Amino acid sequence: MSSRERVLARVRRALADVPREERPQDVVVDRGYLEVHGSRTPAQTVDLLAENLADYRARVHRTDAADLPGLLARLTAEREAETVLAASGLPAAWVSAVGSPDGVATVVTEHDGLTLADLDGVDTVVTGCALAIAETGTIVLDSGPGQGRRRSTLVPDHHICVVDCGAQVVDSVVRALERLDLTRPLTWISGPSATSDIELDRVEGVHGPRMLEVVLLDPPL
Repeated sequence: MSSRERVLARVRRALADVPREERPQDVVVDRGYLEVHGSRTPAQTVDLLAENLADYRARVHRTDAADLPGLLARLTAEREAETVLAASGLPAAWVSAVGSPDGVATVVTEHDGLTLADLDGVDTVVTGCALAIAETGTIVLDSGPGQGRRRSTLVPDHHICVVDCGAQVVDSVVRALERLDLTRPLTWISGPSATSDIELDRVEGVHGPRMLEVVLLDPPL
């Protein structure tokens, strides 16, 4: 018996008790999945997000609105970035921070004329996000204001992403899907881009940034 014949035989056995006239839409399937795994306070949800982001090898920073510009300047300076791409729609204070004397020499604002060659010359890209998912340590971008186009966050080697913990953190993928516009170009990021070969040697920066830094912006007290 060939592999094809074995597979078809298994299908026939699985369908043996199904009436021939029955159609998939005739049977209601219970999909009572858990929307959230466990019970958490908002603060615990943010802590879980930070833990899972770090588990995926993202560098995680916690700050408030007053200290955010200084942190952005420090992160770009530590990277010795000479060119930083600021996603269109970022707050002016963030953009000026990475271009301050403590930051980098050149800030490029995203525009239609940027080519892939231009993006390849960018050291760091700074964006916001649409949502962050605590249970999976995932950042979701939908190309909205302050998030940049997809290629703008995939070509540069260093991505700094700011998450508003008061408005953008959800518990689970289910909760994220309830809030996202699925017709938009969604980019789901769980840590730096990485892959492994058959020997399980990890290589980072294959389909995106080699380094992901996530800044968790605490809400006002």
